Amino acid sequence: MSDIHTPIPTVPSLLASPLRVVPLAPLAQALTILARRLVRHHPGLINRLGPYVDRRFAIVPTDLPVTLLLDPHPTAMRITLHRDPPQADARIAGPLAALLGLVHGTWDGDALFFSRDLVIDGDTAAALALRNAIDDCEIDLGAEIAGFSGPFRHILTPFIDLAERRTGMPLRRAEMRS
Repeated sequence: MSDIHTPIPTVPSLLASPLRVVPLAPLAQALTILARRLVRHHPGLINRLGPYVDRRFAIVPTDLPVTLLLDPHPTAMRITLHRDPPQADARIAGPLAALLGLVHGTWDGDALFFSRDLVIDGDTAAALALRNAIDDCEIDLGAEIAGFSGPFRHILTPFIDLAERRTGMPLRRAEMRS
């Protein structure tokens, strides 16, 4: 895991601002497809949520003008995007890099929480169950996204690695980087 004292990168407002005006439905559909792919590849993700599988999670990248609402239904996982905060059982907020870093094991969730880079509201037990489920699955979003490209996966992977180096955003698990 990286040193939490290293500044967490943020998305520049110039890159984030188009999300204020573009239609969110196509992006939400793409995120839902990605989430369902993750569940197929990592069935423990849903199983590990246990009694919290019916909870709704608001994931708030504080450097983007949208909130992701994760509904982890076992047979119909869905992500919707909202410009106004939606109703949710648990809310997890922080810079996009911190949220991605949680998924990829780059930063420790407890350290992010105690440094106030990450804020959790609502059903904290549900948020902890989600965090533990994600930790156990060792998800690599870069690899999952590259997997969508089929035979072009080996061409796309170096671009994902380059984007990670240029932005400082953890787009892959550290042990999977080329």
